[in-house]
Amino acid sequence: MMNSKAPLLYKISRVVLGPIFKWYYNPTIVNKEYIPKKGSIVIAGNHKHLFDQCLTIIATKRPIHYMAKKEYFDDKKVAWFFKGTGCISVDRKNKDPKAKQAALDVLNDNGAIGIFPEGTRNRTDAILLPFKFGAVSLAEKTDSYIVPFAITGDYKFRSKNLKITYGKPFKINGMSLEEANDKLYKTVEKLLKQNAR
Repeated sequence: MMNSKAPLLYKISRVVLGPIFKWYYNPTIVNKEYIPKKGSIVIAGNHKHLFDQCLTIIATKRPIHYMAKKEYFDDKKVAWFFKGTGCISVDRKNKDPKAKQAALDVLNDNGAIGIFPEGTRNRTDAILLPFKFGAVSLAEKTDSYIVPFAITGDYKFRSKNLKITYGKPFKINGMSLEEANDKLYKTVEKLLKQNAR
């Protein structure tokens, strides 16, 4: 069973690597106050780069348990890091009840889950790939808030435009999963368009 506490390596990485990441990429963080300080949350947004999760990790002191593809856990060079920082291994090719249960455990312990609903990095010209239902399903099952975000700009040394913008958190109350997923998609899409100008 996975709990919501931050593993030691997560704490060390946030304290040591966080400032280095901020200095190197010079990101702008907008509306980080929208991230609730307590209670279960699902943080969900677009996926463009391997380091996307770092932008959320440096935006809040809350430990974020990110869902990450199992291929990272199969690679001995990086598996120790993903395991040690509390990431949850997800088999994207098959239904993965073990990963889903691990995420539910975190949320039921009033923790935070990070997820990219696109399911993979967007390497197309489309502003967003279709959203899978994992984020809204987890939120619905645990009565968690969903915190949308949009990442824009470039991962370059001392970037002048790298930005993560958070939208207002919302609950699924009264919505179907389709309606909630559509709301999440449209919110992220709107944030992307606003910040792409």
